[in-house]
Amino acid sequence: MSTAPIESPKTIILHSPISPEVPLFSFRSGQELILEGTLIVARDQAHRRLVELIDSGKELPFDPVGAVIYYMGPSPPPPGKLIGAAGPTTSGRMDAFTIPLLERGVKALLGKGRRSQKVQEALLQYGALYLAAVGGAGAFYGSLVTKKELLAWPELGPEALLRLEVKNFPCLIAFDLFGSDLYSQGPLEWKL
Repeated sequence: MSTAPIESPKTIILHSPISPEVPLFSFRSGQELILEGTLIVARDQAHRRLVELIDSGKELPFDPVGAVIYYMGPSPPPPGKLIGAAGPTTSGRMDAFTIPLLERGVKALLGKGRRSQKVQEALLQYGALYLAAVGGAGAFYGSLVTKKELLAWPELGPEALLRLEVKNFPCLIAFDLFGSDLYSQGPLEWKL
């Protein structure tokens, strides 16, 4: 796999869920991206339950086609706010559960840190991107959330399945459809 991103200075605005008409193959690792729209928030325990639903032939609590799944570590909302900190958590913890979701049409995964070789191969196979958010910027990301909805499993607390609506949510393309992996080039640099 290639490790050098193809230079492209243009920031992309990507609406989620991602339409099949969006040419994801034209995006390159290292490009800045602004997400607008819906993010599905799922961490370890929610992923485990999603895969259990898939394995038992049941419907998921959201439409996976075109979805962007955000591996978010939330904090309780302060008074008068929708959400507290909404920063990324380590993506590799979800690697064991990722492929069944990609098979069902998820088009982007958002978190921080490296992904396994197996997940990288699946991203290429199913035509999905891996996006990187800024670690330590949870308060900033929380300020970009315009709506929050509980989808399933409230008993999981911060691991419950959520739907967020976001505006002007910045991230980087970390792994593109040509196999270029931004994390293979060392620490990521941000210009927020």
